[in-house]
Amino acid sequence: SYSLLHASRKTFSNVKVSISSQWTPSCLNSTAPELRPYELWNSSHLFPNAEEATLFLGTLDTIFLFSYAVGLFVSGIVGDRLNLRWVLSFGMCSSALVVFFFGTLTEWLHFYNKWFYCCLWVVNGLLQSTGWPCVVAVMGNWFGKAGRGFVFGLWSACASVGNILGAFLASCVLKYGYEYAFLVTASVQFAGGVIVFFGLLTSPKEVGLPELGADEDDGVEEDANRPLMGNDDADDDDRNYSIQATDTDNQPKAIGFFQACCLPGVVLYSLAYACLKLVNYSFFFWLPFYLSNNFGWKEAEADQLSIWYDVGGIIGGTIQGLISDVLQKRAPVLAISLLFAVGSLFGYSRSPNSKPINAVIMAITGFFIGGPSNMISSAISADLGRQDLVKGSSEALATVTGIVDGTGSIGAAVGQYLVSLIQENLGWMWVFYFFILMTSSTILFISPLIVREIKLLLHERRLRMLAE
Repeated sequence: SYSLLHASRKTFSNVKVSISSQWTPSCLNSTAPELRPYELWNSSHLFPNAEEATLFLGTLDTIFLFSYAVGLFVSGIVGDRLNLRWVLSFGMCSSALVVFFFGTLTEWLHFYNKWFYCCLWVVNGLLQSTGWPCVVAVMGNWFGKAGRGFVFGLWSACASVGNILGAFLASCVLKYGYEYAFLVTASVQFAGGVIVFFGLLTSPKEVGLPELGADEDDGVEEDANRPLMGNDDADDDDRNYSIQATDTDNQPKAIGFFQACCLPGVVLYSLAYACLKLVNYSFFFWLPFYLSNNFGWKEAEADQLSIWYDVGGIIGGTIQGLISDVLQKRAPVLAISLLFAVGSLFGYSRSPNSKPINAVIMAITGFFIGGPSNMISSAISADLGRQDLVKGSSEALATVTGIVDGTGSIGAAVGQYLVSLIQENLGWMWVFYFFILMTSSTILFISPLIVREIKLLLHERRLRMLAE
């Protein structure tokens, strides 16, 4: 589900060069084909030059992410109170129709209007926000105990897989026109929404299976429901955790928004994710455009090359999630990865005009940025959503996920406009300096959690040495 949602988002970033050419006068774009007389084209263009078109594309990214952020706060609450299958399938199908109107129908009708584009992208952001809180909650219902970091780290690659799928589909049909890239991804997403509506099982109880932890004895259940990120210094060696409440006869009600904000770690990780998602989504939205604009590579080639960033993110999220399971601590793993991310960003900003070298450094950057981003948005959100206050209930999971991802999207929304502004006035090098600053800010926000968890690790190590 989420792969298909991300594929349709990725389409917009993959065709920015084509859209910019279509929205500016053909006399100013040597690559634009002369399909109609200049007078007719010049009377209907949106922008006088490519610079203003690029700035508007950044504004659209910001509009989408702001509406997406607002929608996440609401969708998390709705997802905890309504059927997750209905909410998810409605969001997928409705979003697919909006994407079709935005990229395909307007081009077929030759209807270009800035306010119409803005309104459609606001609606698209609100509809797409139904995806992440719902899918994390469903995963929390089915997978809750053994190795959450690894399971969620591997599964959260769905976003990167969607980026790869979107880049592949767009590059295959881009030669026929950018409107067909939107058409293909919107059609696939709509079909996926239909399949979700008729086929998704949101929890084991829908097919008569026991709830997670129902077969365990009381002692195991008590340990399983202890939060990974709680304040208790005496962590034990049990590595199995549960999101789902074990007492199915006494399920707690869904908690409120402000109550969820007060859960330990939610605010700090939300602020940290705002900085990190800004960087991650800037690569998501601007990487193909950067490769075409900075190195002069063809748009289809840039789309295919940008896949390597997502490949690095898939590997990074899985490996780092596994390591955090072994340590039973998330923050130190994030800190080390983000420190390496600063170095990789500096290195990528100086990548030569060589596709193999660029792809390698890009994959390394995705490993150290995409990995932590996947971990915060999935495994850590799951940890935060089933702390002692909610006694492991999945009824808090979608709400907490919406808060963390929504705050992250606000940061990403502001970032997209800043990226276009910085690039236009200072150049791409200063954009990468901005990314380094935001990555460092991520480390700063989670530093209290890093210090606490490192102390716990050292304390556990001393206990083991004394026991030996």
